[in-house]
Amino acid sequence: MAAPPVRTFTVLPRLPERLQALHKLAYNMAWCWNHEAIALFRRIDTQLFAELANSPVKLLGVVDQARLEELARDEGFLAHLDRVEETFDRYMQSTSWFQETYPGSNALIAYFSAEFGIHESVPVYSGGLGVLAGDHLKAASDLGIPLVGVSLMYREGYFRQYLNVDGWQQERYPENDFFNLPLVPETAPDGQPILVSVPFPGREVWLRIWRIQVGRVPLYLLDTNIPQNNAEDREITARLYGGDSDMRIRQEMILGIGGIRALRALGKEPTVCHMNEGHSAFLGLERIRLLIEEHNIDFETAREAVIAGTCFTTHTPVPAGNDVFPPQLVEHYFAGYIPQLKIDRDQFLALGRQNPNDQTEGFCMTVLAIRLARTTNGVSKLHGEVSRRMWRNIWPDLSEAEIPIISITNGVHTRSWVSADMKQLYDRYLGVQWENKPEDHSVWERVDSIPDAELWRTHERRRERLVAFARRRLHEQLQRRGAPPAEIARADEVLDPEALTIGFARRFAVYKRGTLILRDLDRLSAILNNKDRPVQIIFSGKAHPRDHGGKELIAEILHITRRPEFRRRIVFLEDYDMNVARYLVQGVDVWLNNPRRPLEASGTSGMKVCANGGINLSVLDGWWVEAYQLGNGWAIGAGEEYTDLHYQDDVESRAIYDLLEEEIVPLFYTRSSDGLPRGWLKVMKQSMKTVCPFFNTYRMLQEYTEKCYWPSAQRFARLSENNMKRAIELANWRRSVAQVWPQVNIESVESNGSDTMRVGSELEVKARVNLGSLTPDDVQVQLFHGAVGNMGQIAEPHTVAMSHNGYHDGNTWVFRGKIPCRATGQHGFAVRVLPHHQDLDNPFEPGLVCWG
Repeated sequence: MAAPPVRTFTVLPRLPERLQALHKLAYNMAWCWNHEAIALFRRIDTQLFAELANSPVKLLGVVDQARLEELARDEGFLAHLDRVEETFDRYMQSTSWFQETYPGSNALIAYFSAEFGIHESVPVYSGGLGVLAGDHLKAASDLGIPLVGVSLMYREGYFRQYLNVDGWQQERYPENDFFNLPLVPETAPDGQPILVSVPFPGREVWLRIWRIQVGRVPLYLLDTNIPQNNAEDREITARLYGGDSDMRIRQEMILGIGGIRALRALGKEPTVCHMNEGHSAFLGLERIRLLIEEHNIDFETAREAVIAGTCFTTHTPVPAGNDVFPPQLVEHYFAGYIPQLKIDRDQFLALGRQNPNDQTEGFCMTVLAIRLARTTNGVSKLHGEVSRRMWRNIWPDLSEAEIPIISITNGVHTRSWVSADMKQLYDRYLGVQWENKPEDHSVWERVDSIPDAELWRTHERRRERLVAFARRRLHEQLQRRGAPPAEIARADEVLDPEALTIGFARRFAVYKRGTLILRDLDRLSAILNNKDRPVQIIFSGKAHPRDHGGKELIAEILHITRRPEFRRRIVFLEDYDMNVARYLVQGVDVWLNNPRRPLEASGTSGMKVCANGGINLSVLDGWWVEAYQLGNGWAIGAGEEYTDLHYQDDVESRAIYDLLEEEIVPLFYTRSSDGLPRGWLKVMKQSMKTVCPFFNTYRMLQEYTEKCYWPSAQRFARLSENNMKRAIELANWRRSVAQVWPQVNIESVESNGSDTMRVGSELEVKARVNLGSLTPDDVQVQLFHGAVGNMGQIAEPHTVAMSHNGYHDGNTWVFRGKIPCRATGQHGFAVRVLPHHQDLDNPFEPGLVCWG
């Protein structure tokens, strides 16, 4: 029997007139970083709110009508509602940092990410990348940055995790009920959904647009599950990171190309596009296509303008983590699109290759993003170094130190992660500025004024709540797993609310080494089961469905939790999400992080711990390299990198045990006469003072604005004005320089010094440079100099611009420069020629260098 035609309609809750503000508050995610607003919704029905993933929209949809009528007569609740609404209205209308810093700006930044973790009630995220993207939007809202988010609206989101009896991870994919999420469909004036399409081979794939409001920032989510598409295409937005390469390229076409088309359909023309990872890199091609179509210009000209207004953030420190598609697959999906760019197949595929001339190389989305962005950044200083090393083949003639990849270290949206208890303490002793200006170091210096007794009581209260939460979750897990009644009953006895509690929660990938602390079980047992100084560990995290190694780590942990000596001391909490993360970062004493350096790009969970009084115990990788200093936490090792991984695990697991036995456990349990761990509290406060003011998204967004968004917006406007006049001139100049660059040659280099120079002197250098048909205005000639390493390389180069006096012999010009001798040791120099143009943003970007 054929399925009958179904006509749909939407049922909304019937709120009493006096409670209408609840709808406004529920449909703006700003409530999720306002403790007063959270308390307001919890007040409606505490248990029901928790059962519904703390979702106000779902709560208002199912709460009993009689309860709503009762609340409409409750003066205390109404006063609470009015207070929250007034705070929200004031927030939405207040003058922002961006308005004060960049008055009159008409910039619009579009921030593209494959996932956004705003709150657990909107499950369209998998882990750290999405949660960072969510914190990015929240901080952009707080700072008033004119930004919109773009992503996909996944019908099933990321998987929900449960473990079978043997501890093996299982996945289930419950469907998101869009009409019980804070989603608003974008519609045309006639009330019909706004639809846009993306060209696929032999068909158009149609998208509808949903919006989630995140404070002042709209997040637009694209959905292919509509009747206009065939069954196969309706599945494109079914699962986050699901499917094979074919599904991934289709999702990324929808995100990049469809995202730009969706914004245009909404009347939004971004001046700057920010790609959070390479998944959305096709957006650069779509922006180029639109400029070609609208201005009748060539690919190179359009590309100049698009690069000017594009930023890219890479998060992946290993080549295998970047999407690389077979050229045949790319050609299949873009055969009809390439001619619209006015380039051929080989030129198109070269955009995604480190070596454009290597016909066998795959099409890498990260390379495409780098080639189409004005700025590329890693997410910590160390990750910037790793990224420059990983992508140096794109610029084969540059030293690694000069590869144009910068770093902007990640941060967290502090207000989203600080517990209500800690917020009250901060309000009392730090004032409101810790929320309004968390990047202000002077604010966090006031942490010293918090009485030790109050800080400790607050932290102990959060640990007690974490233990109670863990017991409830474990009880539910065991029931679902069909465990014996006796085992379920023992769930109420696990963990000790007064014991030193270590947390380890993150994606279970092999390189993160989730079981490193379990390497010597006898030694660990002695640490955990010390009668006078007990220690306990709470694990949580998901492995990717296809990561067999990660699943094995989880199974190993579960087996160990069943051993009698660990049953009360080690717990694994299933289905890690933002709710579990909040309980953990707000309640643990120590946050353990032990990836293989340098494979952790940044990490942010440890930053959240510090704001709640927890202390980090971590390998010197990612953000902790920058944050760690004596007295604010503990470092595992000294930043070593190993080739023998088994030996590394032995060394670093022993280092963890040593730190626990000799420093961490004694410090925690050493109490003064009033029962306070004064030494521990000193480390807690030092951690807060040193980590919180820097590792937050306010500082991060201000840095993105100052280094990326604002300069890119200005450059995009400059190249685009007067019908793309300057972009056309720059493209023509670049073309002519590339054609004659092989003529450029450094004929001779002379210096006035001997092999030995004195500190304070200057080495004068003269170079004769044949510029061919170029002029000195087309180039910059530089002295590249610095200390010489053991292998003859200049690892930390300096440059000095060389000048000419107008003298030339035909095409040969004389350039002179001086190298200051400021330090002793072996030094060296070379002369190089780079292209130069007033509108060329980065002399390295064309990839043209002549050395001599």
